[in-house]
Amino acid sequence: MSTPTSADRFRGALWGMLVGDALAMPVHWYYTIAALQRDFGTIRDYQAPKDFHPNSIMALASTARSGRGSQEGDVIGGVILKGKKPYWGRPNTHYHRGMQAGDNTLNLLCVRVLIRAMNAAGRYDPADFLRDYIAFMTAPDSHNDTYAESYHRDFFAHYARGLPPERCAGAEGHDTASIGGLVSLPPVIFATVRTGDRTALDAALLTQLRLTHRSQKLERYARALGELLARLVEDSEPQIGMLASALAERLGFPAAAVLAQVERERKSDLDVIGGRLSSACYIDQSFPAVLYLAARYADDFEAALIANTNAGGDNCHRGAVLGAILGAALGYEAIPERWIHGLRARAELEQEIETFIARFAC
Repeated sequence: MSTPTSADRFRGALWGMLVGDALAMPVHWYYTIAALQRDFGTIRDYQAPKDFHPNSIMALASTARSGRGSQEGDVIGGVILKGKKPYWGRPNTHYHRGMQAGDNTLNLLCVRVLIRAMNAAGRYDPADFLRDYIAFMTAPDSHNDTYAESYHRDFFAHYARGLPPERCAGAEGHDTASIGGLVSLPPVIFATVRTGDRTALDAALLTQLRLTHRSQKLERYARALGELLARLVEDSEPQIGMLASALAERLGFPAAAVLAQVERERKSDLDVIGGRLSSACYIDQSFPAVLYLAARYADDFEAALIANTNAGGDNCHRGAVLGAILGAALGYEAIPERWIHGLRARAELEQEIETFIARFAC
């Protein structure tokens, strides 16, 4: 495989995000690996979700705000996810019921909203994103997902009360300093990295993050992701294994020692993700899990995404970030062709991604 160009790295990262999310979608938030295996076997290709989700706690989620709580509120059903509220109160309903194999979940659909706004303007403008995000989220039948993470619910609870969009992001809660907050950042990082100005890149990614998340904890990891992706698209031959391990060490996870133990003792990835690290969304666990997989499968995009998917937990958002990292490191050609062609919105995605590359690739 030839050394990827910067355009190929952009292309690989953007397709990689979408592939990582769609592959994991049917087993998103499965925390019982035996149930995942029973329902799907080892996932290697796109599948549709089953109606019954053994670990779903959507019936406990608030429909008025972030976190758990009463389902008397109507942010869900009245402001966003119109027509979807009845599914929230049913025990064991799959978070992504109604979706089909090769579909992307809501957070990745919002990334596409961002990309389209940037393509239209030829630049990153937070006001453009907020305008289009609100229009997309509040329109009936704009997408076929059933669940919205806490940060969406907080945002639209504030919006429904009349706060201006730039002030609608919710405060940090136990489940909002999560890896789902990072998935909108790669397009902003890529649009800014070509300037070579690290201060501008840092400011842009924090601006985007703060539109939907007010979390100092999350900002630390957002900066780390920005630093890593910038390095990957700028270096002609980035050493992703070394870079991912070093970054994990800086963030407090002893990646090199863990990798050595996994190899020496022939341990499973599940001994690390779900064992040493939680497989849940919490950023201090999920981002190190992404870096571990990037380091272990540094030259094998397919194996990395399969391992992530079958570890369960918040594998969609881990998969999106992992796909962006390895796509940037290895380039578009590293992604299995069947995964590109299996995305249901492939034609539209190709147009959006190629327009983005024409606008923003170096």
